[in-house]
Amino acid sequence: MVHRLVVSYGQPTDPSAFDAYYRETHTPLALQQPGLVRLTFGHAQSLDPAQPGPYLVAELDFDSEEAMGTSMASPEGRAAGKDIRNFATGGVTFVHFDVQQAS
Repeated sequence: MVHRLVVSYGQPTDPSAFDAYYRETHTPLALQQPGLVRLTFGHAQSLDPAQPGPYLVAELDFDSEEAMGTSMASPEGRAAGKDIRNFATGGVTFVHFDVQQAS
């Protein structure tokens, strides 16, 4: 079963600087986390213009919740976590869950 961490970033004060930092600095740090199976991200767009969505959403997949916890507690995971304050001027929200397959 896949366990997913979803990171939602709020609207940054400087979107161009956010994007450059995220791609060039933060993503390489995040990819170093042990046990990370997959990292995907994209700029979100709300279907309801009255409710703006997050600026960017990242999804990090692990083999289990335990693997995610171990990864986040590792030196590489802590470094990626500390790095967030360097660019996430619009705030950040974390949620995680076991991915279920619909049939």
